[in-house]
Amino acid sequence: MNDVSRFTLDAFEDPLSDFEPPEYSCEFQRVLAEESVSALASQPYVHIRASAPIRQAVQALHGSHASSLLVTENGQVVGIFTERDVLERVAEQFSKLASRPVREVMTTEPTVVYECDPVGTALAAIAVAGHRHVPVLRVDGTLEGIVSPRCVFDFLEQYFEDASH
Repeated sequence: MNDVSRFTLDAFEDPLSDFEPPEYSCEFQRVLAEESVSALASQPYVHIRASAPIRQAVQALHGSHASSLLVTENGQVVGIFTERDVLERVAEQFSKLASRPVREVMTTEPTVVYECDPVGTALAAIAVAGHRHVPVLRVDGTLEGIVSPRCVFDFLEQYFEDASH
């Protein structure tokens, strides 16, 4: 007799049978815990290949007026290149590094959120982890967008009055 045939409906106990949904004191709390990141208007993003020269990445930052570039390889986010990376890793040695690939100076393994994560996760990535721009990925790992403090604030602002009561 195999494991499947030993299973009967009589023996099945639903693990969620005694689950009680959380109670929130205000709509703001519910939104942080239950609304997904996909509800945020993730802003357009600028991306660059990991093999692109640092010069091109710096030009893309400047030309797009963005403060970060998502670095991709084969459609996947592999890093982020920010104004801070330019200042801390490139500026002093720009002439020596300009033709090197951006993968050498990018921030690797950036904190990401998934479109199905709760809004509170994006807020934590920004506020607690200290990231100004956080890539948003689809469940399959492909890039959906990017969220920023302004994006999250604009979304949550409609719930602030409710939270103060």
